[in-house]
Formats: sequence, structure tokens, C-alpha cells
Amino acid sequence: MMERVLEQEVMDTLEDAEEYASIDNREVNETFVAQALELAPRTGQALDIGTGPAEIAILLAERAPKLRVLGIDLGQHMLATARRNVARAGLANRVEIQRADAKATGFPDQSFDMIISNSLVHHIPDPIQLFTELQRIARPDAALFIKDLHRPATREEHTHLVDLYTRGCTPYQIRGFSESLQAGLTVSEVEMLCQEAGLDNVKVRRCSDRHWCLERRARPETASNVA
Repeated sequence: MMERVLEQEVMDTLEDAEEYASIDNREVNETFVAQALELAPRTGQALDIGTGPAEIAILLAERAPKLRVLGIDLGQHMLATARRNVARAGLANRVEIQRADAKATGFPDQSFDMIISNSLVHHIPDPIQLFTELQRIARPDAALFIKDLHRPATREEHTHLVDLYTRGCTPYQIRGFSESLQAGLTVSEVEMLCQEAGLDNVKVRRCSDRHWCLERRARPETASNVA
């Protein structure tokens, strides 16, 4: 297995925000939200950790009108983009954007009925801090859907994935994807983090050639049939 090599924790430059905004993530985001809704409660408060430009938070609010969504991020430029996107979507009454550290949010214990996150974990130097915070702020019956990059086993696999998924990308985007892959975790590493943090009733699986997913369905009496 390749050694994990850390990358920057916070994407907080104007270049970061502009390059991210230039990527067409609509299909990826639609798939993520559809998968999240299979686990979601009917109503309640959802948290999107590492919301970036809030594209997923907006889609979730559009697809699940009985959910309120809070998106958090540390990047000031990302947050500014997120707030503009929420306002443009006409969802300011149901989607809130805040600056908060995913490792120490400051939210009260058991605050959320659903927690989602897409491609944040590989940015965290010591992920147990994030997983412990997830366990603390999630209600016992909360839905969880965390998706992130799976670190390749070999340099050859890494090169293959970069070549496959960065065709037509800018040099900045190619370098970012390459570095993010090597900063990713493996399924076994995520399972150990869940155990250490006390996250119960979760399923961790390899969900694509470059991703892992952590899933927990809301309790049947609160589960959604939106999806």
C-alpha cells in the first residue's frame, strides 16, 4: 500500500475557489445526493461538512424539502461562493452557511439528524479528530454518508487513476487530484477510525475504483422515502 502523504488542509485561496468552480461536478453531486437520500431521515437538521461552494447542500435541500441544511467550511473564498450560490438558488431560508472547523465544530452534542461529507477526509492530517467529532454531534439515530478518496495500493494504480480521471483538466486540477489520491484513506483505516471513535452501526465499503463510503441509515421510523 502506498504511504499516505498529506496535502493542504484548507482550500482558502481565490485560485482554489475558482478552479473548483470551473469543474462540472453536477453528475457527481447528483449521484452523491441520491445515495445520501437513501439513508436520510424524513425531516430534521442535516450538516454538510466541507461544503465548499455548497453545490451538494443546495441539491440536498432541493431534493428533500423537509430537511434544513447547514454547510460548514474553513475556506473564506469557498464560503463566499457558497453564500452566493445559496442566494442564487433561492434557498437562504433552508440552507445556512457557516465557517467552522470540522474537527471541532463547537456545536452541541447530538445536534444533527443527518451528516454528510464529500471529499473532505483526505484533507485532515489526523482523521480521528473528525470521526470523534462526528460521533459527538450526530444523534444516535442520525443518518451518515461520508464519501472520500481511497488511497491506491501501488504507484501504478495511482498513475492509472490520474491518467483516467484528469483528461482535459488543467495542470492545477491534475496536480490536485494526484495529491488528493495519495492523501486518501483505505477501507480498513476508516473502519479502525470508526471503532476508535465509537461510531456504531456504520458500514464502510469501497464504492468505486477511487472512493470509499461510510454509511448509516436513519432509523426506520425516521427514514425518508424521498429517493
